[in-house]
Amino acid sequence: MSRVQTGLEILVNELPQKISGARIGVVCHPASVDPDLRHALDLLQNARARIVAIFGPEHGVRGEAQDMEAVECISLDSQFRLPIHSLYGANLEGLRPSLEQLEGIDALVIDLQDVGARYYTFIWTMALCMEAAGTAGLRVLICDRPNPVGGLTTEGNLIKPGFESFVGLYPLPNRHGLTLGEIARYIQNFHGVQCELDIIPMRGWQRDMFFEETGLPWVYPSPNMPTVDTAFVYPGMCLVEATEMSEGRGTCRPFELAGAPGINPDALSAELLRFSLSGCQFRPVYFRPNFHKYAGHTCGGVQIHVTNRHVFNSYAVGVAFLRGVKHVCPEALHWRSQPYEFVDNTPAIDLLAGDDRLRLILEENLNPTDLFAEFSRELAGFEEVRQEVFLY
Repeated sequence: MSRVQTGLEILVNELPQKISGARIGVVCHPASVDPDLRHALDLLQNARARIVAIFGPEHGVRGEAQDMEAVECISLDSQFRLPIHSLYGANLEGLRPSLEQLEGIDALVIDLQDVGARYYTFIWTMALCMEAAGTAGLRVLICDRPNPVGGLTTEGNLIKPGFESFVGLYPLPNRHGLTLGEIARYIQNFHGVQCELDIIPMRGWQRDMFFEETGLPWVYPSPNMPTVDTAFVYPGMCLVEATEMSEGRGTCRPFELAGAPGINPDALSAELLRFSLSGCQFRPVYFRPNFHKYAGHTCGGVQIHVTNRHVFNSYAVGVAFLRGVKHVCPEALHWRSQPYEFVDNTPAIDLLAGDDRLRLILEENLNPTDLFAEFSRELAGFEEVRQEVFLY
């Protein structure tokens, strides 16, 4: 099997003139590596780029911070002796690079591994960097990487006006089927974000590839995305974040495990079996998170085992899980009441779902068949837009 070459590899090995001598800021995280696990910062420095600043997305440049944990705004990297600017601070203003932070920089190089879901905040960090770079008159170089769950399938629906947030600044589906570079094209071409954009495409990636077929090593891009399996369940099971139930954080299988104290695992798995969902099985489990929700407490729930990725629909499974809990243990289904991603006036479930339709149907215990038909029409309309930004 031939290996996919990432945009980072091609930039430093074949196109170093794009960065040689330039003063660059680098937006990166732990998964910003080449096939030999050498980090982008080392590779760019070896390509004679003048790195003058490092920018870290959510979880930080080193990836040690947990979800929604503010990262120190400015620190000094011990290896490179360069300032590290956090793009995930304690407020909305801290999500984008400031003009002061961009001062003295000629170009931003962005090398981030996405996971294919619109909630994953790295794509929105890229969008805000593009906006800031346009204001400051900087070039933006996007080093493209594979979408680990492939580029053929979309799931869910599009965000409606008024429901934008850092888990969805522009109307992408919950599972978008695009690469980072393609999303950058979408943001620029369809939403007017103007900057000097230079996308470094991959070589050898095909839309039907899952990550294991790329020949590249998986480096988890955030603390609760340990495996490619996690990425496949994430577009649907991230909805559990909007509840008081555990989405499996604090266990070895986040998002594959979900539940809460008081839930009967056998009753829940039997209820989910009734929905006849394709490509997966539900195993009744008890689990005890070591941190996050219900740390140290035993939860009843299920583990999702994906048996056929080609037909598995994570979003349908996430909705079914919430419906199943509502039926077998309604007292366990409570919506998150705390602010979510710096928003305190819109329920987290509405931000993740893109509007309030899903929440209202779940609260009324209605069948979402008609809603999913609307979703299908939205996805069909988005497909034409999506194909206009394809690079592969």
